[in-house]
Amino acid sequence: MKTAIFYGSTTGVTQDIAERVGKFLNADIFSASDIEKICDYDFAILATSTWGMGDLQDEWIDALDKLKTLNITSKKIGFIGVGDQEGFGDTFVDGIGIIYDEIKDKGITLVGKTSTDGYSFSSSRAAEDGEFIGLVIDENNQSNLTDERINAWVAKVK
Repeated sequence: MKTAIFYGSTTGVTQDIAERVGKFLNADIFSASDIEKICDYDFAILATSTWGMGDLQDEWIDALDKLKTLNITSKKIGFIGVGDQEGFGDTFVDGIGIIYDEIKDKGITLVGKTSTDGYSFSSSRAAEDGEFIGLVIDENNQSNLTDERINAWVAKVK
C-alpha cells in the first residue's frame, strides 16, 4: 500500500514524529503545503500539533482548504496528533479533530484509532467514546511513552 504522511510542524516535534512513523511504514513524508499529492496515495496520515487555545497549526490552515476540494473518496486516512495534555488539557490535540471534522463526510476510511487511557485531559475534539481518532503523542509530559505508542500504532495500521 502506497503511504504518505503530511505534517504541519512549527517547532519540529510533529515533523520528528512523522519521520519516525514514516520509517516504520516506508512512507513518503511531505509538508502539509503539499497536500494535493494525497491523491497519489492509498493511505495518508495527517499529522499536526495544536496551537493556542485549540487552533490548527499554521501550515494546515491553507492545506485544509485545499484538502476539502480534493477527491479523497475511498482513501484510508490516519491521524497523528501532538499536544500538551497538562498545559492545554481542555483543547488537547484538537488540531487532528479539526481536520477530521472537515473531511469525515468525504467517503474516507478512518484508520488507527487509539485508546484515551493513560492520558489526562479534560476535553479534546479528537476523542470520542474513549478513543482518539489516531496516534496521540505528548512529548512535553510523556516522552518516555512515545516509542511504545508509535510502535503499537504502526503495528495496528500496517
